[in-house]
Amino acid sequence: MTNLEKEFQYYIDNQEDLVQKHKGKFLVIKGQEIIGIYDSEMEAIEETSKNHELGTFLVQKCEPGSESYTQTYHSRVAF
Repeated sequence: MTNLEKEFQYYIDNQEDLVQKHKGKFLVIKGQEIIGIYDSEMEAIEETSKNHELGTFLVQKCEPGSESYTQTYHSRVAF
């Protein structure tokens, strides 16, 4: 698995239980462990990056359904 795939898979595998406990919060996942729970994405990133290198942990909003982790990003590129 590539970077953060195992963290994302951990979230998917445990989403129902995590939502029951932490709905609406931002979870910080490293490996297969929740290392932080925050009220905002920025707080999660700022606090976790004090002790963990960016790119080594996943910040995931804890919501039911696939809508919480399925996002589409659009960019405009001039050709």
